[in-house]
Amino acid sequence: MDWPGRWSHVQKLLERSGPFAHPEFEPSTESLKFIQDTCKILVIGAGGLGCELLKDLALLGFQNIDVIDMDTIDVSNLNRQFLFRAKDVGRSKAEVAAEFVNKRVPGCKVTPHYCKIQDFDESFYRKFHIVVCGLDSIVARRWINGMLISMLQYNDGELDPSSIVPMVDGGTEGFKGNARVILPGMTACVECTLDLYPPQVNFPLCTIAHTPRLPEHCIEYVRILLWPKEEPYGSGVSIDGDDPHHIKWILEKSIARANEYNIKGVNYRLTQGVVKRIIPAVASTNAVIAAACATEVFKIASSCCLPLNNYMNFNDTAGIYTYTFEASKKEDCVACTNIPQVLSFSENDKLQDVVTYLVESALYQMKSPGITTCIAGKNKTLYMQTVKSIEQRTKENLKKTLKELGLVDGQELYVADPTTPSSLTFKLQLGSNME
Repeated sequence: MDWPGRWSHVQKLLERSGPFAHPEFEPSTESLKFIQDTCKILVIGAGGLGCELLKDLALLGFQNIDVIDMDTIDVSNLNRQFLFRAKDVGRSKAEVAAEFVNKRVPGCKVTPHYCKIQDFDESFYRKFHIVVCGLDSIVARRWINGMLISMLQYNDGELDPSSIVPMVDGGTEGFKGNARVILPGMTACVECTLDLYPPQVNFPLCTIAHTPRLPEHCIEYVRILLWPKEEPYGSGVSIDGDDPHHIKWILEKSIARANEYNIKGVNYRLTQGVVKRIIPAVASTNAVIAAACATEVFKIASSCCLPLNNYMNFNDTAGIYTYTFEASKKEDCVACTNIPQVLSFSENDKLQDVVTYLVESALYQMKSPGITTCIAGKNKTLYMQTVKSIEQRTKENLKKTLKELGLVDGQELYVADPTTPSSLTFKLQLGSNME
């Protein structure tokens, strides 16, 4: 499958040293063999960034690549996700991307997984040498970050380096982007720098309900007010931004709402963008960030050069600007330390106050926290909204005070959330209203 000079561009980096080489790097023909035959790479996301990543990694010589994506191809993807064609609309992104790369790059084996990252357990992720993310979801980033941290092993309190699976993460937002290298347990993780992610734009409810002026207002009206009222797909069914039937229903209702107020511009693409909080992607930004991420994967796999330390910003809104800095590891990080987080409340505060704090706090930014604890030696579920039957049984607890629930100062609360694969431990610090 090889021909003379096919890998000369890579061999120049692997078979000779240089001023930027890693101190432990030894030029050798074995490095290329390792990259081609042994090194296993997991790419998460097969969209705008994912397509570029698969292409770049395959052309760098990586021949054992897995790709995960739960999405299907939409016609709006074709302007920048270049591994897809019009005939592929409706098919799995992961499967089509894998087929294209396998056919186009001889010797490369890309294995697709048309599913969610949450569908796999620790044993799956342990198979890989490096994980590289091209995601448009902060929740998914936080989940895979938590998974890689949960895989760390310690011997007598010392981190076992062989248990570390490096993560290279890329993200784009219009003409802006970033690339970062995360060594779980050693460098700043996603949770350490959660405040770097921009807050979601929310429109005032009064504007949405009474004085809509933008097409986005009409879509948000249907999403927030009409969907839970009419429940078009059954009681308790939440909106799935990847379900075309859900998006079509919201689109039709949004158009009707827009017509009432003579508002133009409501279409399928905008509707899905508002529902999924998607910021329009730019192909050139994807290409730059994917190239930076693929380069970091190559540097980690071969040690031919020192890796990024550890965060790079890119902006080509006006000219081209890049800035690299070292994101600091938080000593009390909720994910990469074993220190229980302290929650300070009054004994007369309600459980609803705790849930609201976990969701709205910039420190935690949870989505739907479920809380359990241990009282008199027995596990007790205080509230859980992800399982409807349990939510029905526990939602009355939200109105009760922490004192009424039997919680005391120093009590440990165990919180599960879609943003993390494992529960987080919090220590309750209770005071009275007089303090």
